[in-house]
Amino acid sequence: MSRAAAIAFWVVIAGQVVFLLAFIAVKEVQLNTGVEVTLQTAPVDPRSLLQGDYAILDYEIGRNLPASARFAPGDSVYITLAPGPEVWEAQAYYTFAPEGGQVFIQGRAVSRNRAEFPAIATYFVPEGTGYIIETAADVKVVISLDRRGNAIIREVIVDGQPFNP
Repeated sequence: MSRAAAIAFWVVIAGQVVFLLAFIAVKEVQLNTGVEVTLQTAPVDPRSLLQGDYAILDYEIGRNLPASARFAPGDSVYITLAPGPEVWEAQAYYTFAPEGGQVFIQGRAVSRNRAEFPAIATYFVPEGTGYIIETAADVKVVISLDRRGNAIIREVIVDGQPFNP
């Protein structure tokens, strides 16, 4: 291997390492500085031979979008949230990011009356433990929201207890 090829190889390796570290740092900052919100879900527990066990989380705030909002499939959906007695509740639905320091989550319309949140829609679990979430009476998800409405799952609460199979 020539000297130039060796340098190019190590530059590519270093670039990949820097990219991975930057990605991790951004997510860690969001987890540590974001607004902590608890949402109600209704999980479905599929299994993939390639991905293992995971739960698809269907959030209550994404169901029954108001007809007046007129969302088309694929539209961005911004939902402002306010604390409720147990979980945060949807307040208003927009096609643009709300301003004024409101807490909101960004999603995508999958139909005229339903939205999904791809970043927090799938939760991977250890093999053979998906049935715990699937058969639970109550599943809540604690997320961290940044100022742009991006979400990361912090914790899953199953029947009042943190999920730790």
